[in-house]
Amino acid sequence: MNLRSALLASAMMALPMAAANAQAVTGLYIGAGLGGTYMQPESFSSGGTSKQADSHIGPAGVLDLGWGFGNGLRAEVEASYRQNQFTSGGGFTNFGGNEQKVGGMVNVLYDFVTLSPMVQPYVGAGVGYQDQIEKNLHGSVPGTTFALASNNKGSFAYQAILGVAFPIATAPGLAITADYRFMGLTGSRSYSGFAVPGGAGSVNSTNDFNHTVLVGFRYNFGQGAAPAPAPMPMADMGAKTFLVFFDWDKADLTARSQGIVRDAATYSTHTQYTRIDVDGNTDTSGTPNYNMGLSERRARTVAAELVRDGVPQSAISMHAYGETKLLVPTGEGVREPQNRRVEIVFH
Repeated sequence: MNLRSALLASAMMALPMAAANAQAVTGLYIGAGLGGTYMQPESFSSGGTSKQADSHIGPAGVLDLGWGFGNGLRAEVEASYRQNQFTSGGGFTNFGGNEQKVGGMVNVLYDFVTLSPMVQPYVGAGVGYQDQIEKNLHGSVPGTTFALASNNKGSFAYQAILGVAFPIATAPGLAITADYRFMGLTGSRSYSGFAVPGGAGSVNSTNDFNHTVLVGFRYNFGQGAAPAPAPMPMADMGAKTFLVFFDWDKADLTARSQGIVRDAATYSTHTQYTRIDVDGNTDTSGTPNYNMGLSERRARTVAAELVRDGVPQSAISMHAYGETKLLVPTGEGVREPQNRRVEIVFH
């Protein structure tokens, strides 16, 4: 290989070819998160008097089961738990007890998967139902004393979600997540059975808003590691096309693939040609924009290897086709090993 070819190969290898380690969530996934929740001062009223009750930051947790559509959009059902211990402030005397929320939500989220393969922000919103449980609630305001061992009321709820996922390159489908959730309960809740002077009474609660921060994980069953296919046998020296296959979501060459590229370079020295097309392709697992970039990185990798093996860079014409030229026709979101390829075509 002459000096000019070596310099061209070095220049091509220096171009950005960041490894792709993440894709849009596709198919079934599960998630979980643990963290803390802060409840804004909640309004309690009894005997015609209304006061604001403060609370401490308490524990929170969620479990998610969802489905990703392969384009950044996903939907899930969520089970959640939150707990806050009331303080004695807010205008009450000897106020105490704790409040728990247990319920379920239906969320719709969107992952910004095209921004970065290693950091994926997401946003979402949800609606559902929460059971608000008051335990050992007690206190007094002027003219009224109340106490309750346990009581619960349900309310419709809504929430907004803002988070970020960090895919784990060595564990396909697994991601660490961190998010913030704002949840509000609609309407008011009336708790009866309180012991007040002169008999049973009731306490009403309103303005129930929670701010929750969670850290957890998400596992997408549709992105488990797939075995690398055995490359198709190289055709004999009369062939015009060589196929170079890639592992799922990868743009680097295996030892076997390097050998096929080397055979193509050797073939170029024994035949007459006008140009060599290097065409990058992907399967349909992933978004079209992401796959177009991945196919380009694969084409650049093979073209650089050909130059290192002595093929003049001026003879090479690179193309990126993404998922538009499937060797094996499939539907969207399908991992087909034969479609993850670069074709070296001699003309």
